[in-house]
Amino acid sequence: MSYKLFELDKTLKNFLIAILFVLTTGLGAGLIYLNYTTDYTPKGTIERFNGTNIEQEMDDFDIPENYPKPISEMLITTHNHILGFSFIFFITGMIFYFNSIINGFWKAFLLIEPTISIVITFGSIWLMRFVHEDLVYLTILSSAILYLSFFIMAGVSVYELKFKKESISE
Repeated sequence: MSYKLFELDKTLKNFLIAILFVLTTGLGAGLIYLNYTTDYTPKGTIERFNGTNIEQEMDDFDIPENYPKPISEMLITTHNHILGFSFIFFITGMIFYFNSIINGFWKAFLLIEPTISIVITFGSIWLMRFVHEDLVYLTILSSAILYLSFFIMAGVSVYELKFKKESISE
């Protein structure tokens, strides 16, 4: 039997909406933190991981706002985010899989792409930190696609759970 979100019991629908709300709230808080620490700019992101460029931006008596992230902090950030995002996208993907609005290529793309972006996003911060700072653009692109995928999957799922009443083909 093939289940669709709009066909589920009202209690299960409400539970899934609540789960998606909590996940969206958590990711939203993460985006606010990201804005606070990087200003959503390449320069802010580079400074967050590589440290403040003392020669260009500070007087002799200033204390840098950001120090280069040590490997231990890079490891814990990578570890926590890859595991956390994996669970977030597993849960969201399992709900989204049963939607009846997006199918075919785009459904597969939205289910699989975030797993790729997780690795690219958190791998590229290492590359930005230890190889070349211009790799910040890879971090920005992959994380933008990651968040966009989440919001599309969550939005479509909530729409179907809350508002869709019957199948289009019926």
